[in-house]
Amino acid sequence: MKPVSLAAALLVLVLAGELTTAAYADETYTVSGSDDFSIGSGEIRSEISYRGRQTLQARPHGDGTRLRAYVTYTRDDAGARSIATGEYVTDLSPAGETLATADHDPDNLTVLDQPFAAQLDRQTLHDLGGLHGALPFDFPSPFTRSSLHGYLQHIAGTKVAGRRAVGVRFEAAGPMHGSIPDRPGLTLAGTIAMHGTAFYDSATAILLALDMTVTVSGNVSNRSRPVHQRNALVNRKDPVRIVYSRTIRRAGHP
Repeated sequence: MKPVSLAAALLVLVLAGELTTAAYADETYTVSGSDDFSIGSGEIRSEISYRGRQTLQARPHGDGTRLRAYVTYTRDDAGARSIATGEYVTDLSPAGETLATADHDPDNLTVLDQPFAAQLDRQTLHDLGGLHGALPFDFPSPFTRSSLHGYLQHIAGTKVAGRRAVGVRFEAAGPMHGSIPDRPGLTLAGTIAMHGTAFYDSATAILLALDMTVTVSGNVSNRSRPVHQRNALVNRKDPVRIVYSRTIRRAGHP
């Protein structure tokens, strides 16, 4: 892995370069989450919940490594349950460069489709353990081309599932202006905020737990007339609030 700042090393979507020399072993994670969408004063509201299990694989690919996360989960949309799958694939070069080659993860549930690395290199883990105070950072918004501004903060003296862990707390926020994910007919102007925690095994540097919440709030804009949303009217300038939450836990091995 090329020398990079602590924030840049943490805020990536793939494993660190150390995997190229590590033993190739599959990792298993549980995942849960929800998407809560509301417009107006609660007149229009929908909530989708997710619960499933996923496998992260690392395999040789050319001179580098191919990473594949595959998830199977139950999707509960207001009581209508269905079984769904997702996949995210990315390639890692020996120089540490990354390229996402397949993104079939529409509900953003795979461990590779998150704003924190699934494993850190030793130097980044050491730097994180020695972090004092808040470290500012800029992070690309998950939904727009704008940047979120926030900070990282070390969480000391932590155990996760009986393992000694190095943790980080993060917060970031910024403006939001664009179409709403999964609802391209609506355009929103407002703010987006992200906060949560990530914990890494102090011995192996693998991700043990990630909790993240993204909140989008503002008003529907750029509408000259009302639009229909689930048999209801969405008027221009109606307040909108969307809360995405994801929890990922490394599953125990037999």
